[in-house]
Amino acid sequence: MSTVPYRVGLIVPSSNVTMETEIPALLRAYETESGVPFTFHGARMRMTKVTAEALLTMDKEGAACAAYLADAQCDVQAYACLVAVMVQGPGAHLKAAERLHAATQESGFPAPIVTSAGALVDEMQAAGYRRVSLIAPYLPELTKIVVAYIEGAGVEVLDAISLSVSDNCEVGRLQPRNLVEIAASRLNTRGADAVVLSSCVQMPSLEALALAEERVGLPCVSAAAATTRAILRSLNLHLSVPGYGSFLAQPQEVLQ
Repeated sequence: MSTVPYRVGLIVPSSNVTMETEIPALLRAYETESGVPFTFHGARMRMTKVTAEALLTMDKEGAACAAYLADAQCDVQAYACLVAVMVQGPGAHLKAAERLHAATQESGFPAPIVTSAGALVDEMQAAGYRRVSLIAPYLPELTKIVVAYIEGAGVEVLDAISLSVSDNCEVGRLQPRNLVEIAASRLNTRGADAVVLSSCVQMPSLEALALAEERVGLPCVSAAAATTRAILRSLNLHLSVPGYGSFLAQPQEVLQ
C-alpha cells in the first residue's frame, strides 16, 4: 500500500464550488477504508452563466489549466464541467481528453485525463445501466443536449426534469435533499435501471445519493460519483467507495 499521496488535479469553472468538495469527500471516505492517500489541486476557468455560448468560451481555457496542473505533477486530472463538453456534440469527451492530455505532455508531466462527461456515460455503461431517468439544474434546451449525449452513448433516458437555473452560483446553492423528493415524487423511473440524481458537476447531491436510493429503490448516480470512480479507475485502484449507495459501492465494473 502506497503512503505517497496520489495528486488529483481538478479543472473546474470559476463559479463551481461542488466538485472541489464532493470529490475530495468521496476520496477521503475511500482513504479511510483503504489507507490510500490523496491530495487535491485545482485550476479554474472563467464561467458564471450556464449557457452554450459561455460554456464554449470557458472551455478554451481548459488546456492552459491542464498545463498548470502538470507543473504540479498531478497523477490524474479531472475536467469537471460536464455540459461544456456535451454541447460540443457526440463523443466530444474523447477529443477533450486528448486535447488536455496533449497539454500535460507539452508541460513535461503527462497525466491521464478524466472528463465528467465521459465518466458519466462510461461508468453507467460499466455498471450495466441501460435505461436511466435524470435530474438536471439546466434550462430545458441544455438538458436536451445532455439527454441526447447520454443516449448517443447507448444509455436510454426515460425521463428528464430540468430545474431551469442558469446562474451557476445559484446551482451550487441548491439543496441536495430536495433531489430526494423530486426523484421520489416527480421523476418517472418506471423501467429504469438507475437514477442520475445530479447530471451536473455543480448541483450538490452527495448527501442525497443513499437517501434517494432508499426512497426510489434504484441505484443513484451523480456526475461527481461517476467522476470519482473514473479517477480511481485511471489510477488502477479498486473502485468501491462505502457509504454513498450501491453505485459507488460496486467493487468492479459489470462484464458485458
